[in-house]
Amino acid sequence: MRWNLEVVPVMVSDVDRAKKFYAEQVGFHVDLDVEVSEQLRIVQLTPPGSGTSIQLKQGDTRLDGLQVVVDDVDAARDELVERGVDVSAVAHFEGGVRREGRGGDWNSFVFFVDPDGNAWVIQERPSSS
Repeated sequence: MRWNLEVVPVMVSDVDRAKKFYAEQVGFHVDLDVEVSEQLRIVQLTPPGSGTSIQLKQGDTRLDGLQVVVDDVDAARDELVERGVDVSAVAHFEGGVRREGRGGDWNSFVFFVDPDGNAWVIQERPSSS
């Protein structure tokens, strides 16, 4: 049996502001924006090329360390900066300490936080060549 994680709920204080941030600044695709009732609105967005989406929900719980894996962390960082996202410099971990600059395989990251405090990590996967 195959199990796929396909949707991650992300709690936000303002769904419209969060939708704008993720769609216009981060570059996620808006898959769905439906008001089911006065109490329930479903806004689903997907990172480019991902099989997993996020659903924005009104609430107070924050996530720390949502992780996206990319082929080129520098290109991903450049794209986020161009879109106005406050993103960290490329960093790696050495002896459990975060240090600026690229690391070895699976050890190059950038970090950003959405307007509601949900923290994201973008990690570079090793090249397949």
